[in-house]
Amino acid sequence: MKLSFRAALSAATLLSLAACAEPAQTAKPAGVAEVDRGLGDGGVSDFYTPPAQVPATVGQMIRTQPITDRPLPENAGQAVRTLYTSISGVNAPDPVTVSGQIIFPKGTPPKGGWPVVAWEHGTTGIADICAPSWRGYLSRDRAYLDHWLKAGFAVVASDYQGLGTPGPHPYLMYRPEGYSVLNGLRAALAQYKGTLQNRIILVGQSQGGGAALGTAWLSPKYAPDLHVLGTVATGVVTQFKLPDHPKHEPLPRLNVEPPHMAAAFGILTIEGSRKSLHPEVDVRANMTDKGKDLSHQARQTCLGDLFRYTEAHDITEDNAYAGDTSRLEADFQDAFTIPDAHMTMPVFVGTGLADNEAGVAQQYNAVAAMCDAGTNVTWKTYSGLTHNGAVNGSAADSVPFALALLKGHHPKGNCATIKPVSEVEKALPGIRWNN
Repeated sequence: MKLSFRAALSAATLLSLAACAEPAQTAKPAGVAEVDRGLGDGGVSDFYTPPAQVPATVGQMIRTQPITDRPLPENAGQAVRTLYTSISGVNAPDPVTVSGQIIFPKGTPPKGGWPVVAWEHGTTGIADICAPSWRGYLSRDRAYLDHWLKAGFAVVASDYQGLGTPGPHPYLMYRPEGYSVLNGLRAALAQYKGTLQNRIILVGQSQGGGAALGTAWLSPKYAPDLHVLGTVATGVVTQFKLPDHPKHEPLPRLNVEPPHMAAAFGILTIEGSRKSLHPEVDVRANMTDKGKDLSHQARQTCLGDLFRYTEAHDITEDNAYAGDTSRLEADFQDAFTIPDAHMTMPVFVGTGLADNEAGVAQQYNAVAAMCDAGTNVTWKTYSGLTHNGAVNGSAADSVPFALALLKGHHPKGNCATIKPVSEVEKALPGIRWNN
């Protein structure tokens, strides 16, 4: 039985890491590990182990570590792993530790320090070994972050709650993602005072595009001490609570990803979000043998391997679950849906019109909702560019957008001219990462 939350979210909206080369130095073939890691925990170094007593103060740096074992963007001078304090965005706001990294540009910081891009990554998996600070970045993302480093930004990046550190990863839930990012910024600014400047652009792709918008919505009330100037989001995966009679009628959501890819995304939602919301529930209770096998793989491998595994073993959502699956969906929609589409800062959204993962209709819906709520939105579309291709393809527009905000110039936005778009174009050949 196909899970209804798949239709609601369109897992096609999430990052297809299978389309990009994964970091070879930590990738493991699917099925190698025999141990079933509870909650996807383990497999990382002691750096990620939290102290016995997690400090109650949020945004406190616990430790840092130079990154010397992973490829960095070309214009990176140095980088460090970070472990810092935050609060859980699930149920009770308990103290948690979150990991991440900071990438500094080459050269000497300007007076006052480098302005900051808060990078919010796309889907990697729910296992600790999938944390970008541990695993490294895809070549696509290294190239993208290099645009920002070259423009004079330092990059502060959170792995998000439960990736790298103990506990489940609340996959696609805007509140734990936003808390993780905002408290990572607080820790970085305090640790590197004078090197980093409290002038911040939120930047995210796919899962991270939704996370960036969730962070933007949370920041004015949760972190007024942080000077967030604007938000850049590509391949957006999010959902807003809409008024009863929106000005722009939402387009129907479409699932366009292959069935095996959908199964991989679906298991991340169950093992990450559902387990986060209801740890007392046995998420495998409604799974077939194929589903339990997939659950095992999700706890110990990352998205690219998971795609390959579902394909090789013919696992789909229709054959992975049996009986009533409604218990797997409870409360997730509320945790995924941002309550209001009004952002207090300008927002740039980049959409590839050949995006057959995020779907262009869903991205139009997000833009329309923000426009209707009075957000200053600049929406750029890119003919023939895919979910992956639009990341770097949009940089020629998004970086100048951010630099203008640094200078105090607010873009006019183009909400008055947006038009519905739902048909996915054919991808242009010969463009790197445009797959």
